[in-house]
Amino acid sequence: MTYDTLAAFAAQWLENLSVDLTRYAIFAVATWFILWVLLAGALQHRKIRPDTPPARQLFMEFAVSLRTLAVFSTVGLFLFGLERAGLFHGPAIAAQWGPAWGVASLVLMIVGQDAYFYWTHRAMHHPRAFRAFHRRHHRSHNPSPFTAYSFDIAEAAVQAAFVPLWMLLVPTTWPVTGLFMLHQLFRNTLGHSGYELYPAGRDGKPLIGWMTTVTHHDLHHAQAGWNYGLWFTWWDRLMGTQHPQYVERFAAARRPRRLQAPEAA
Repeated sequence: MTYDTLAAFAAQWLENLSVDLTRYAIFAVATWFILWVLLAGALQHRKIRPDTPPARQLFMEFAVSLRTLAVFSTVGLFLFGLERAGLFHGPAIAAQWGPAWGVASLVLMIVGQDAYFYWTHRAMHHPRAFRAFHRRHHRSHNPSPFTAYSFDIAEAAVQAAFVPLWMLLVPTTWPVTGLFMLHQLFRNTLGHSGYELYPAGRDGKPLIGWMTTVTHHDLHHAQAGWNYGLWFTWWDRLMGTQHPQYVERFAAARRPRRLQAPEAA
């Protein structure tokens, strides 16, 4: 490998890291500041747990997330290398298929990631894999917006692999991939925020039952044997892994705290 090639890969790695870090910092810090600082009083009745994670946990999560972003940037070099070698044509093919395919590919990518995450996530909870792959994330028993990327190195590599695998199998433009990343960061930081903000019907159940809520994932951190889904509840319902008290807990998280039963507070 020549010096120019190494320099190109190094420059691309730094660019990947810069973009990923900027996105993560904006979404995680913004979610924390808006919900935990500016609107903490107004949203007190939407807070899922009465206690707040200590500052030490937040700093540790942010530090670990920097390591995760470095892994993401490294995995991203795989597609860069293929494209540089003229072996990666998916984005060019997708661009020829027009904007309708752009919208469809974004939806399919989100659905595809949900399935990928459910099964890899569930596999990481196997006793033989948990310690190496997923223990770091569950050290945040009471999650925060900074928990979103608080991964062990092995888990970071597994989750980072989805984008190159998808783009190799399904023609997808880079702008669509960028929108996909914004979607996953927004919902990931919100899903770890500790405040139930999703709408409910008159019966107190989630208004959009097939979408995961903050309570859905918060229950996973509280009781790890349930709720493996990422964006949708489909797989948990199909496989019988949805927490049996999920709907009840969701409704409780949206009531004024003085009306909540002690166990749901």
